[in-house]
Amino acid sequence: MSSVTLPLEIKQITKDIKEMRIRGAGKLARSAVRALMVMCEESSATNVDDFLGDIRIVSRALLETRPTAVSLPNGIRYVMHRVNIAQQKTDDLELVRLAGINAAEEFIANSKTAIERIGQIGARRIKDGDVLMTHCNSSAAIAVIKTAWETGKRIHVYVTETRPRFQGRITAGILLKLGIPVTMIVDDAARYFMKDIDKVVVGADAITANGAIVNKIGTSMIALAAKESSVRTFVAAETFKFSPETMIGEAVAIEERRNDELISESELRELPKLEIKNPSFDVTPPEYIDLIITEKGIIPPQGAILVLQEIMGAITPEELEEYKTFTLAEED
Repeated sequence: MSSVTLPLEIKQITKDIKEMRIRGAGKLARSAVRALMVMCEESSATNVDDFLGDIRIVSRALLETRPTAVSLPNGIRYVMHRVNIAQQKTDDLELVRLAGINAAEEFIANSKTAIERIGQIGARRIKDGDVLMTHCNSSAAIAVIKTAWETGKRIHVYVTETRPRFQGRITAGILLKLGIPVTMIVDDAARYFMKDIDKVVVGADAITANGAIVNKIGTSMIALAAKESSVRTFVAAETFKFSPETMIGEAVAIEERRNDELISESELRELPKLEIKNPSFDVTPPEYIDLIITEKGIIPPQGAILVLQEIMGAITPEELEEYKTFTLAEED
């Protein structure tokens, strides 16, 4: 494997992903694929083997940034799979390089189109006058709400703050700019207001083979409250968020974030025996979910395995092992 100095843009992308300046599964995947494209373009390798070594170094650096965001390794897998196919067909470095660049461009374009398609499909399930609730900041969930509004449906949206990083404030700002009425609530008030809600619309960072949803911490409690109140829960997600590792028994890693998101270092020093737990995500079981909205159409949670078989059927166990999501603890 060649030794390589990562271009500045790649270093910045990996840093921004790790420090959550790049958020949202779609943006994570596109940013990771962008980093691979930059390496494809800028690698100084003089042969295919060294070129592949450069790309794998970038892949591993990206995989170490966010262990739960399945979209990120799926984006990497998409590009690497096509680079490997090209390498098997030719030892022409420029043709293999071009295969990587084309795959990255294709993934990014398809990802952006997927959001628009999800919005169009999901908006059909929203009725005029609906009161919705959403959690965290999901481009796919926002697309459903936005498209429903733009097609003339007068809706109102309850947005949770989404502590501790307050991603819900980002969602509220986006919806308000569109003219959509928004009520912001603290996360713990979701059950209190569920009596006023017609539908819950959330995104997903990962979808498992049995249809369970891995999403921002608090999602499972909202879905449980919705189930208790007979409120339907919709999940909006691109198909690249379906986790192929779960087909062979791998569990999706749940990322632990830094202590200082909950308590300052000075406060923590005054409480030396205090243990902090700060998981970023939780798992919502499929029985709490009514349907999953993808760019390919609407499926029940039980249909997740069929989507995985369709889009990942060609991936070998060896490829899964090489590009699987890393299980890494977030450093304090």
